[in-house]
Amino acid sequence: MCGIVGFSSRTKPACAPLVNGLRRLEYRGYDSAGVALESKEGIKVFKKTGKVAELDRLLKESLSDAEQEGFTIGIAHTRWATHGLPTVENAHPHVADGGGLALVHNGIVENYAALRAQLEKKGCKFVSQTDTEVLAHLVAVFDKGDFLSAVSQALKKVEGTYGIATISKRHPGEMIVARKGSPLVIGVSDGATVVASDVSAIVAHTRQVIYLKDGDVARVTPEGVDIYTLDNVPVSRDVQAVEWDAESVEKGGYEHFMLKEIFEQPESLRNTIRGRLDTVNGTAILAGLGLPPRDLASIRRAVIIGCGTSLHAGMAGKYLFEALADLPTSPEQAAEFRYCNPIIGPSDWAIAVSQSGETADTLAAVRESIGKGALVSAICNVVGSTIAREAGRGVYLHAGPEISVASTKAFTSQVTVLAMMALKLGRTRRLSREEGLGLCNEISSLPDLVSEVLKENDAIAAIAAKYAKVDDMFFLGRGILYPAALEGALKMKEISYVHAEGYQAAELKHGPIALLGAKTPVVALLCDIPGKEKTVGNVQECRARKAPVIGIVTRGDEEAAAHCNDAIFLPRTSPFTAPVVSVVAMQLFAYHVARIRGCEIDQPRNLAKSVTVE
Repeated sequence: MCGIVGFSSRTKPACAPLVNGLRRLEYRGYDSAGVALESKEGIKVFKKTGKVAELDRLLKESLSDAEQEGFTIGIAHTRWATHGLPTVENAHPHVADGGGLALVHNGIVENYAALRAQLEKKGCKFVSQTDTEVLAHLVAVFDKGDFLSAVSQALKKVEGTYGIATISKRHPGEMIVARKGSPLVIGVSDGATVVASDVSAIVAHTRQVIYLKDGDVARVTPEGVDIYTLDNVPVSRDVQAVEWDAESVEKGGYEHFMLKEIFEQPESLRNTIRGRLDTVNGTAILAGLGLPPRDLASIRRAVIIGCGTSLHAGMAGKYLFEALADLPTSPEQAAEFRYCNPIIGPSDWAIAVSQSGETADTLAAVRESIGKGALVSAICNVVGSTIAREAGRGVYLHAGPEISVASTKAFTSQVTVLAMMALKLGRTRRLSREEGLGLCNEISSLPDLVSEVLKENDAIAAIAAKYAKVDDMFFLGRGILYPAALEGALKMKEISYVHAEGYQAAELKHGPIALLGAKTPVVALLCDIPGKEKTVGNVQECRARKAPVIGIVTRGDEEAAAHCNDAIFLPRTSPFTAPVVSVVAMQLFAYHVARIRGCEIDQPRNLAKSVTVE
């Protein structure tokens, strides 16, 4: 991983679209970048460690404007190191055939060591430590005149995952792309064809896209796209319209994408909720699930699968499903799921939660659940993503593009979708119409509640300034606010590099309290919902150890605020909406701590937006 861009045209220069496409993929996190450009003389490759700006500078220093305009076909890549250090030698594109073939790759070639040994025996010379260079040499070895066939034969030797794009001086005007487990999208327009690992790199050119499926191999030319299987059987893929445009992935005057996306949450929640609440019958309308009430009523257990932020949303979903639908629910870490031989079957409902819909571990868990006969659904933000397609049913978030690596609006939309799913489930069981109508009103109020939280931005920034230089923090929550505490801690550590731990409030005194002191602030979730009084007791334990406490407190609850050194005031919420509202406050708190510390907020070190390898 991380980002792929390809551009093919007869007349339009490729350099600027390739570099600008990489810029739109910078949010994924990366450590080097490179491009390969096709000309009549052959393939020219330019690579740099560091940011895309460094690559752009190299291109301008190496090529005149006239020379840049002469290249109309090329491929580009941003790399997040997996095999080998972040060096120029390990950066993509990788070359073979004496520099006459260039290839970029997302994914992992699991059998690369064996393949490399075979290729070295054939005389291939390697200059990197990457698994990707193996692919370039493999394609060159199999190239007997048919470029697409050479790529297909090479990929049949590969164990692992890939999204690739390759060009060759032997086949001018032709780009071959393929995918298995790592996303690739092709944008089609008059005069140019664009390839990318994410539609955000395409929407500046066209909103008409083709999502490749696993096992697809495509020949891309300026005139269009032909798609085949690895066995050279032609296949057809629908052209789909992207719902958002290029302006949606611009900062719009905000200092960082993360801040923009935090402030977009009232609108993203409106989009998530719109048309999905039945305020006559007190239930949710989730047509994408494709599950009539009888099927929903027959479910005996739910398993919510995710990683990171999506796992925290799933943990909140457990409380919602059990409280509203009396349905036993287990949140599961996706990376562990298929390796623990999970007990799951036809009476169980597996719900995969993934912002990108491409998370490799979650996709593996989806396939394991399908293989064991479970009912499977997905909650994703990206239409046409692999998890959404393979699950076959589910709910899209409609939260819009999320550019910052640290997820914000995806989390709040995920929890909101899970609340609507719990509502629909509950109405097939013991939840009355009146109770359902009450929950409909609570969910409908979320955009306005979040807007109220955003008005506290300046006050939150002032509190953040008091604690921005600490090295450690604890986040405490109880009940449905425990996963919110975990998410608050995750945001803090992701973007500010402050060591932060989320704990169930009662668990603190079973060991971690030994770490508390005057230099270890505690963020306590004290929303005025059941369990608050117990958490107040835990706050008193923290204060007795001289730890300063920042309370997340319901507006007007002066009694709870009195137990805290500082208080962030939130509008009153129900237990079912409290996680969404409180997390928005913690997103702002983490953002301002990171901003004051001078951290690179949108692209935190070592992190990638979409984790497409296990």
